[in-house]
Amino acid sequence: MLGLRFRFFILLMMFGSIIFLIITVAGNLLGAGGWLFYAIITAVTLLVQYFIGPFIVEMTMRVRQLKREEAPELFNIVEELARNAKIKMPKVGISENTVPNAFAYGRGHSDGHVCVTTGILKILNKNELRAVLGHEISHIKNRDVAFITFLSAIPMILFGMARAMMWSRGRGKNKGNGIIIGIFLLLLYFISNLLVLYASRIREYYADMGSVSLGSDPSHLATALFKLVYGCARADDNSLHMVEGARAFFLNDPSNAKNEIKDLKSVDLDGSGTISSEELDYLSKQKINVSFGEKIMEMFSTHPNMLKRIKALSDLNKK
Repeated sequence: MLGLRFRFFILLMMFGSIIFLIITVAGNLLGAGGWLFYAIITAVTLLVQYFIGPFIVEMTMRVRQLKREEAPELFNIVEELARNAKIKMPKVGISENTVPNAFAYGRGHSDGHVCVTTGILKILNKNELRAVLGHEISHIKNRDVAFITFLSAIPMILFGMARAMMWSRGRGKNKGNGIIIGIFLLLLYFISNLLVLYASRIREYYADMGSVSLGSDPSHLATALFKLVYGCARADDNSLHMVEGARAFFLNDPSNAKNEIKDLKSVDLDGSGTISSEELDYLSKQKINVSFGEKIMEMFSTHPNMLKRIKALSDLNKK
C-alpha cells in the first residue's frame, strides 16, 4: 500500500522534527536544570523495559511455553511461517485465558515469542489461525516492538523536560519563560503521545499485509478478526480485566469489541459469521462511513478502527 508507506514516512518526519525541537530547546536552556536527568532516567527505564519486557508479558498473561508434542499442528504452522518470513523459529506459548486472541513479543528475530490464548483455539479453523499467526510472525519480522519502544521514549523525555522547566527555580522573567516553555513541551508531549498511538495502528496494518504476503488469504484474516471481535465482546469482565495490561500486544483491542460489533454486521452480508472473498470484493467497492465519535476513539487507541482495517484487507483481496 503506497498510502500506508507515505503515512509512515510522514510519521517519521514528524518525530524527527520533535526530536530536533527537543535538542534545540535542551541546548538553549539556561538554568532550567533537570532535563538531562529526566532524559537519562528515560533511557534507563527503556533499557530495563527492553530487557525485562518479555518476562513482564509472560507474567501478566500467565504464558506457558509449549513443547512440539503438545501442539504439533500449531508448531508446524509457526515453523512454516517463520521459514517463509526468513526468521528464526520463535518460541510458542499458550495463555490460559478465555479471551480469544494472540500476540507476539520479544526483542527481535533471535528471541521472538508467539502466544495464543485457549480462547482463540476454540473459535478459529486452521486457515484462520494461520492468518492470525502470520500477522504475529510479521510483528517479529518487522521488529516493531523495539520500534514502538523507541518511539515511546519521546513523550517520556518531553514530560520530564516540561516538568523540569515548570518547576525550575528561576526568578522573574526567567521563571515566566520557563513556565511558557514547559507548557509548550507539555503540548508536544500530548502530540507525541498521539503519534505513538498512530504508529501502533500503522504497525497493525503492516502486520496484516505481512500475513497476506506470507500466503494467507485476506478473507481468512478478515474472518479471524470478525470472530475475535465477537468472541471478545462475549468474554466476561474478569477475563477482560486479566488482559488489560497486555491488550496493546493483541491482534485487536478486546476493550473496544462491543463498540465494533455494530459496524461489522454490515460486512457479513449473508450472516454466516465469516467474511468470504466475495464479501470482501463487495466491500472494496463501497465507501465506508466512520462516525466522528469513532474517529476520536481511534485517535486514542493502539489499534485501527476494525471496519477500516477490514476495508484495507478488501483492497489486498483484489491483488
